[in-house]
Amino acid sequence: MTIHIGAKPGEIAPTVLMPGDPLRAKWAAETFLEDARCVNRVRGMLGFTGTWKGHPVTIQGSGMGMPSLSIYANELMAEYDARTLIRIGSCGGMQPHVKIRDVIIAMTASSLSTPSRGIFRELNFAPSADYGLLSAAVAAARARGARHHVGGIYSSDVFYDERPDLNEMMVRHGILGVEMEAAELYNLAARHKRRALAVLTVSDHLQTGEALSSKEREQSFGEMVEIALEAAFAPPTA
Repeated sequence: MTIHIGAKPGEIAPTVLMPGDPLRAKWAAETFLEDARCVNRVRGMLGFTGTWKGHPVTIQGSGMGMPSLSIYANELMAEYDARTLIRIGSCGGMQPHVKIRDVIIAMTASSLSTPSRGIFRELNFAPSADYGLLSAAVAAARARGARHHVGGIYSSDVFYDERPDLNEMMVRHGILGVEMEAAELYNLAARHKRRALAVLTVSDHLQTGEALSSKEREQSFGEMVEIALEAAFAPPTA
């Protein structure tokens, strides 16, 4: 049990999926896991543990933004020994060819700043996904026939951004989408020598103005969850 996670020793699985929304954690656990049980209710940030095809899995909400995710990811790795952490979340599309409901598999995550900035100081560390998870997620997406994109994303500090010039620069440099958590997850995984990946569903688009409703964001991202699960337990490649 930690300050922010009330699970007892042994109640957190080595593999953890991390949606930002705790209600998405509840929906994903009830939809995809067998024998799912709630293991965390602290501050309403719900966490559930069950099994997927016989494999133990925890789905733990992370909250919005890198500072919130940093709390949960740190405690999951340092106190519960989570080994594989996959963010499953929504993002905003930034490229014209990226469409609503497409899946983005994040190879890298750029940012202006993260909670780890105080550690890196003058170093511009380049946070990236675990290659084994990345390649397995791509294979899973292809096998399912899912419309997906692989590349860089932007982890923003703010939701209500007032930097159109920065967004234009992201688009110019091929950034696929924007969200608020993955860069710090990748930083922490590198520090703790764990595996991390972000598999995201495009819920709105910065260029077209299209957007899914809150209910659709909460409960309609099944393809993303299945890709994440299949990647987590794919056999290692040579």
